Amino acid sequence: MSINYLEISDQIINPHYDAVFRVSEQWLFDEGHFVEPEITNFVGLRAGYLTAACYPDANAFYLRVCSDIINWSWKLDDWLDEFNVDSALGIRECCISAFRDPINFRTDKTAGKMCKSFFSRFRETGGPGCTERFIHAMDLFLIAATKEVDNRDKKHIHDLESYITLRRDTSGCKFCFVLVEYAAGIDLPDEVKSHPIMMATEDAANDHISWSNDICSYNVEQSRHDTYSLISMLMRERSLDLQGAVDYSGQMCKIAMQRFEDNRANLPSWGEEIDRQVAIYVQGLQDWIIANLHWSFESTRYFGKDGQAVKRDGIVKLLPKRPL
Repeated sequence: MSINYLEISDQIINPHYDAVFRVSEQWLFDEGHFVEPEITNFVGLRAGYLTAACYPDANAFYLRVCSDIINWSWKLDDWLDEFNVDSALGIRECCISAFRDPINFRTDKTAGKMCKSFFSRFRETGGPGCTERFIHAMDLFLIAATKEVDNRDKKHIHDLESYITLRRDTSGCKFCFVLVEYAAGIDLPDEVKSHPIMMATEDAANDHISWSNDICSYNVEQSRHDTYSLISMLMRERSLDLQGAVDYSGQMCKIAMQRFEDNRANLPSWGEEIDRQVAIYVQGLQDWIIANLHWSFESTRYFGKDGQAVKRDGIVKLLPKRPL
């Protein structure tokens, strides 16, 4: 299949990348009790590269917290793939309790202990609005992830509208966008974050990241008979062949990018200082869009060792399906 339409701009990598990612990665391996082949697979993921590109201006302390959170979220995703609904609800309760009181909350669960570790450091410098938004965004993610576990168990099939709505929460973008504020040392007022044009700007960025991920991840997912993706849903709902669904998804990404630019241009003014912070935040959303595309080809997650060839040629050779 061809993915030539993905347009990739230049990116900036945080200068603290080398020092921070090694420490954060080791923290994950130690606290998450990683064993082989988990360690080798995670190294190939290049999660530290993604974080350093998404938060290029963060100092070493902020970057370490962001890196720990995003590294943990990858492990959390693996746990959720293995859980039933009751287990997913249990991990949600544990994590949210840890976020609410990372110092005094007690738990034996690995996920909760890791939450306590990174969120106690987050709270040292994170503003009150930023802190509450992170907890809320993470709760939305965990609720949506639990819903997906339930859908998987019941073999529920989405339509396009319901898929887009749920995907905005399962993507993890919402809590990652809160980290844009955190990493920049800003705490936007609630009236800014709740403004309809700001929310539309965030949704556009979220959609582009989610849908481009769906395009890049399709090959691996189809080999596992996984149908939870934009492409699979479009093939089924719009009666498209594979390339037609990929092309349709690519057009959706282009439209999402235009929505992002249009909404950014129409953001109102809240005064000089708040406007300065808004500009930093929206640039951070753009950094995420660009970094996600670069990382998709740098990581082994989607294309194995062929990432650079796929990036250059735009051609993906389909993997054989695994035996059921």
